[in-house]
Amino acid sequence: MNQLDLPIPPALRELSAPKHIKPNPPVNGISLLKRMLMEEGGKGVSKFVTEQIDLQKKGVLILGKAKSILSDGTNTGQIRSLVDLNLLNKRRGNLDVFLKDIYTRLPDAGIYIGCLESNSIRKEKIFRAYPTPLARICWTLDFLFNRVLPKLALTRGLYRLLCYRRPHYLSKAEALGRLSYAGFEIIGHELIQHRFYFSVIRVEKSLLTSKPSLGLLFKMPRVSKGGKIVGIYKIRSMHPYSEFLQNYVVKMNGYNEVGKPNRDFRLTRWGKVFRKLHLDELPQLLNVLKGDLHIIGVRPLSKFGFEALPPDLQAERILYKPGCIPPNVALGLTGFKGVIQAERIYLADHRKYGSIVRVRYFWLAIYHLLLRKNESA
Repeated sequence: MNQLDLPIPPALRELSAPKHIKPNPPVNGISLLKRMLMEEGGKGVSKFVTEQIDLQKKGVLILGKAKSILSDGTNTGQIRSLVDLNLLNKRRGNLDVFLKDIYTRLPDAGIYIGCLESNSIRKEKIFRAYPTPLARICWTLDFLFNRVLPKLALTRGLYRLLCYRRPHYLSKAEALGRLSYAGFEIIGHELIQHRFYFSVIRVEKSLLTSKPSLGLLFKMPRVSKGGKIVGIYKIRSMHPYSEFLQNYVVKMNGYNEVGKPNRDFRLTRWGKVFRKLHLDELPQLLNVLKGDLHIIGVRPLSKFGFEALPPDLQAERILYKPGCIPPNVALGLTGFKGVIQAERIYLADHRKYGSIVRVRYFWLAIYHLLLRKNESA
């Protein structure tokens, strides 16, 4: 057996120790790679991995708790698939740097499979360990200390200093968002034996050029008049890094009856309440004061949402400044098609009557908001 000496970044080197290359012949009809998956993860993990990766091909590296196995005949610089059976949230240091290390190490279309203990799994463990009243108190304190303090600008540095060696506390949405942010495209994910497993593929272009939002108040990059990108203020209603998952959520679930991504797991519990009461969009009044938005106008969309519109609507939208309250709220239309129809009607009215039409749409919107209880989009 030769010492495994991969030319990889230090963060990835620390994943498993000791590291050895072992031959991968069948043992009683089962390869060492599959045998390791069965021993450390069980049948569920083995099935999940083999659905994504052909273990018989060269370039498969599995990192376990105490050893590593590299598939037969592979040059150590040609690893195409990495399976890490260690918990991602127990990695020390900056997770974004660590995931970028893996992204850099893998070739295009290289597959990375990993696992973590998500917040929901951690919550279940706490409620199994303590009586319900005590569990609620423990979970609230745990949430405030390990989820809120690391995200606030005023306390983030102190938390990292005091809790450098503590596990990272990640929601499902944040974990997948960080992977997308690093440049991976999500293939699938599954809950197996109280662990959240994910599989991603390296795509050619990384999203690291844009910064993730962490605080309660943040700016969203949105397409405005003339195609200019402006930062629109909003109160967070989603988990951190969720902005990098919009394509994935829409691709998997489409849109619901009110024109929002369907079965959107990125929303937090308090975020749903904020959206019901439209509190999440109150900071957009700052954009109105700055001159970025009107009170009434087409909704400022992300680049992904903007490109999903018909080309003729894209061309007309950017002739006008967007608004806080969109036309579909004023007209009571819902769904993706309803939103497009409402914008066409509004823009036609704007061309015909000018900016005075916004007064009429404003009072129509107030009526629907108060009596129909529309949710914020």
